[in-house]
Amino acid sequence: MEWLFLIPLGYQFVALIACIKRMFQTRPQPEAMPPISILKPVRGADPLFYSVVCSHAQQDYPHFELLFAVSDMDDPAVPIIQRAIAEFPNRRIRLIIRNTQTPNPKVGALIDLEKEALYDVFLVNDGDIRVPQGYLKTLAAELEQPNTGLVTALYRARAEHLPGQVEALGVSTDFAPSTLVAPFVGVTEFAMGSTLFFRRSDLNAIGGFAALGDYLADDYQLGRLITRAGKRTHLSACIVETSLGAQTWRDAWEHQLRWARTIRVSRGGVLGYLGLPVTFGTLWALVAFLTGHPYIGFTIFALRFNVAVLAGLMILEDRNVVFRLSLMPLRDMAGVAIWFAGLFGNTVEWGGRRLTLHPDGRIRD
Repeated sequence: MEWLFLIPLGYQFVALIACIKRMFQTRPQPEAMPPISILKPVRGADPLFYSVVCSHAQQDYPHFELLFAVSDMDDPAVPIIQRAIAEFPNRRIRLIIRNTQTPNPKVGALIDLEKEALYDVFLVNDGDIRVPQGYLKTLAAELEQPNTGLVTALYRARAEHLPGQVEALGVSTDFAPSTLVAPFVGVTEFAMGSTLFFRRSDLNAIGGFAALGDYLADDYQLGRLITRAGKRTHLSACIVETSLGAQTWRDAWEHQLRWARTIRVSRGGVLGYLGLPVTFGTLWALVAFLTGHPYIGFTIFALRFNVAVLAGLMILEDRNVVFRLSLMPLRDMAGVAIWFAGLFGNTVEWGGRRLTLHPDGRIRD
């Protein structure tokens, strides 16, 4: 019976090593600083949206532009962007209206933004991503690394309401470690909407943004296509911050279920998805305790706890992890339930729409 625990035990050990290795990662300095076009499709605005805009506009970097796209001028983000245009007159900040229609409207906005972009190095990140100073310099240096086609980044999450805060705990203590483990097990096709930094030439080589328009997980598909074209994805030394707006447990459930079903149809299909339970440290520790293997259970949970602290507190610098850590076992078990629900069904809630997904991750008409 003990052999059943070797794989989840091994995963937690590898996650611990991956976290320790990450703690010694340094930020390189760029030899060249090419001009950058920052492309930001936005829909709506959370209370911290102006600080998001400022975190980009105030970057200490020689030449860059900041381009926003909205679906119409009634979007709540519009007056905030206009305020930034007025308050940063020395920055090239522009606002455009999305005209291109695609099943994934974000990709339609990116197609329109690319047409307006002056420069040949692109940064795409989600509308609620707040970035640290030195962000652009670090990304520029990392894209210079040999055979690198795309740079992406880990993120921590902020939330005002308890359901969102529990989601944020999962981002810091579960999602982040799994991302750090991915290269250790040969997974190179990954990219996150928190940061997508790449060259126009590499985008053109995969068919442009239009190649992503039918997919829900456009960020993952961008990384997959660039990787399969012969370039590699690099995980940046930078950490950015996102916002989770779940106000109710139902909101959090629907959000997490969308992630789960999108992962199932995007990353290796059902077979790849079936491998995820090896990462469920709390579940395996509980199984070990219940089957009369307390030492194994304690070891797995101790590793899981240390991975959570290293990833959340030391790497992501998410100080809220300290206050929420007692909720980790409950969040982990909720994650098991979400994974199980993600095995079934092909519909998700996204942007106020109910979408049906093809088995390959495309949005069904």
